[in-house]
Amino acid sequence: MTHASGRSAALLMTKNLGENVVRIEAGALRALADRLAGPMAADFERAVELLHNCTGRVIVTGMGKSGLIARKVAATFTSTGSPALFLHPAEALHGDLGMVVRGDVVVALSASGETSEILRLLVTVKRLGVPLITLTCDDLYSTADEPRVCSTLAQAADVALDCSVAHEACSLGLAPTASTTTMLALGDALAVALSERRGFKEEDFANLHPGGKLGKRFARVSTLMHTGDAVPSVKPSTPMTEVIYEMSRKGLGMTTVVDGEKLAGLISDGDLRRLLEKHGKHAVDLTAGECMSRSPSVIGPDVFAIAALDIMEKKKITSLPVINDAGHLLGVLHLHDLWGTQML
Repeated sequence: MTHASGRSAALLMTKNLGENVVRIEAGALRALADRLAGPMAADFERAVELLHNCTGRVIVTGMGKSGLIARKVAATFTSTGSPALFLHPAEALHGDLGMVVRGDVVVALSASGETSEILRLLVTVKRLGVPLITLTCDDLYSTADEPRVCSTLAQAADVALDCSVAHEACSLGLAPTASTTTMLALGDALAVALSERRGFKEEDFANLHPGGKLGKRFARVSTLMHTGDAVPSVKPSTPMTEVIYEMSRKGLGMTTVVDGEKLAGLISDGDLRRLLEKHGKHAVDLTAGECMSRSPSVIGPDVFAIAALDIMEKKKITSLPVINDAGHLLGVLHLHDLWGTQML
């Protein structure tokens, strides 16, 4: 065999191994979905109900690879509106167990269901009367004839959920691979189902992620708009010479026309060009009230920035006056103000 053909064979083997791992894990997820749609549906609903009735926090715990999954599951609960924290079972035995109080719900992850560090937490969990939900690889819904033996952790649970797999994706069948994938998916399913039960919305998610891209997309118009002296504003009686000066001075390519406190209209750069085409040099003899657009697109202060961008794109405009319910001008939102939101 030549060097080139040997390399090709090695690449093909690597490709096949990678494909096989993904297919095994995908198959494990399909089997999990079938259990959720069938024999595990009632237990899953009971688990969600326990979490929904939680008056404290969701305490997620796990050791080793299950612990890594538990950290992510706790983060998912928190980011979808359910206060949660990860409790390291070994640290818990050295003082951190005080983090668990009445009103909490404990979600324990253990593939074997026999993790000694987690089993030693059971005394405190039961003493406090804290509900226990477990995610283990016990084959809880097997239809085989042999007697079913549940792990110690699953037997102690108020609700035991099954994330078992036919076999791991590891070629030795030892390293947690397919099992950790199903464990993560089942944890995500609990968190998402709970957020739906609680009516968690996009704006709630954004409020919990103010520094992220989504949080910026859901920033309120009121936090981005120009206000005060930065708002270009003239009266209906203002001569067009002063209107042009105001537009140039404020640099937003437009000016609002305000009668008292109410928005009466708007004059944009485009309006000025059309005005000059129609009236020539006599355009400067007119007033703002004679030249303004009387029904400009407007927006409220509590509308999301992403909605404002949608209006600007559909109307092909670059500025939106911001008004309250009484029609009073509060500010102006310009397309440039949205650049920092990473929407553009």
